Amino acid sequence: MKSSDLIAAFLIEALEEQNGSLELQRNELAQQFNVVPSQINYVISSRFTPERGYLIESRRGGGGYIRIRRVQSDKRTHIMHVVNAVGKNINCFNADLFLKNMLDYGYLSSEQVRLIRAAISENALSALPPAVRDFVRADIFKHMLISVASE
Repeated sequence: MKSSDLIAAFLIEALEEQNGSLELQRNELAQQFNVVPSQINYVISSRFTPERGYLIESRRGGGGYIRIRRVQSDKRTHIMHVVNAVGKNINCFNADLFLKNMLDYGYLSSEQVRLIRAAISENALSALPPAVRDFVRADIFKHMLISVASE
């Protein structure tokens, strides 16, 4: 198992033990895993993203910290969080991360995910110029999620 996987697994386990909120010192964690501090930054920025249901807060410097919180919410609140996090554009990869997270939490059914994926796919948007696809995809994605949230 790679060091990134070990660090991520450790953080997930610590989050579960701490009821979804964890504060840590980056340098101490780097020493614990015998890696450079930038490796800790990489793991946190790639594995603990808003798309995956996490909020990150950090402060650098001599008493600095990194705080990771798992977003705990009901279906509607979580979906609206995703809608707000999307912004003006989104690519297929990031949209799929959001969808996988919502499916894992049971906020969307596999049928809903399948339909949303079809509506925002590259094939569905192929008639549009490539420069505008991610903007149109974001609008469709957000409107479909708002529709699901209001059910």
